[in-house]
Amino acid sequence: MRHTYECQLRWADMDLLGHVNNVTYLDYLQEARIEMLLAHAPGDRLLALAEGAQVLHHSVQYAAPLRFRLKPVKIDTWVVAADTDAFVLGHEVYDDHEGERVVYLRARSTLAPYAFDEERRRQLTAPELEVLGRFAGEDPIGEPAAFTEPRDVEKGDYRLRVRFSDLDAFGVIDEVQHFEFFQEARICYLGRIEGSTAIDFRKTPMVIAQMDVAYEQPMRFSTTPYDVRSWVSKVGGSSFVIESELYDADKVTYSRARVVLVTFDAVTQKAAPAPEALRQMLIAQLP
Repeated sequence: MRHTYECQLRWADMDLLGHVNNVTYLDYLQEARIEMLLAHAPGDRLLALAEGAQVLHHSVQYAAPLRFRLKPVKIDTWVVAADTDAFVLGHEVYDDHEGERVVYLRARSTLAPYAFDEERRRQLTAPELEVLGRFAGEDPIGEPAAFTEPRDVEKGDYRLRVRFSDLDAFGVIDEVQHFEFFQEARICYLGRIEGSTAIDFRKTPMVIAQMDVAYEQPMRFSTTPYDVRSWVSKVGGSSFVIESELYDADKVTYSRARVVLVTFDAVTQKAAPAPEALRQMLIAQLP
């Protein structure tokens, strides 16, 4: 069984291409997840999960661009797996057009029940597992690809200052903000390596095909900047992979990201081969 949530789009959700911003989708999924857990919490059996669950991993596949309109978009949420320590949710963002399903995004999220007042993970209770079991379904995208060994590269470092507005209700940096942080660091990295060449990224639009973020531990507000290091780990014909690691001055890692970017034709709205100069620039960033 799947739970369906209707999500209203906002103008502020759009990126420069007129599509829903890749980070904003995580807000949509968060809304849908909480709505499912609250709507199916007989006797408060899932209320604690709606109010307190720690995200361990997000895998997001962007299938097609979603443009602004007044009609809400639909989000299905279901349970891929659950045991006493964690549960995995599947998501699909889509429209139904005269019986045809148009999918914009598929995602896989791993969460652990968390007692935020005690700052510790807890185990799922038997009633929670019973209700989650009603929503059993297939894995939408499968296991994520493995991260490569972190490495320092020239121009790949980024100093990150968090804001009070980045915090959630529990005083922890919100899960969605990590996607923002990695996006900031990635754009900075690409801008720096572009600046040392004659390549103009504005003439080669790019979109994210998939993004995986693994959360190592809760991250809190600090006046001391955090650090993000990014590096290219793979280059293909029309796609390439950038990985990043977010850590502090004591080299404690808080999260890691793996992003697959695809060169994009704005006219056909489809993937297009990357210019050879761009490929060679990226290949030069490989170890």
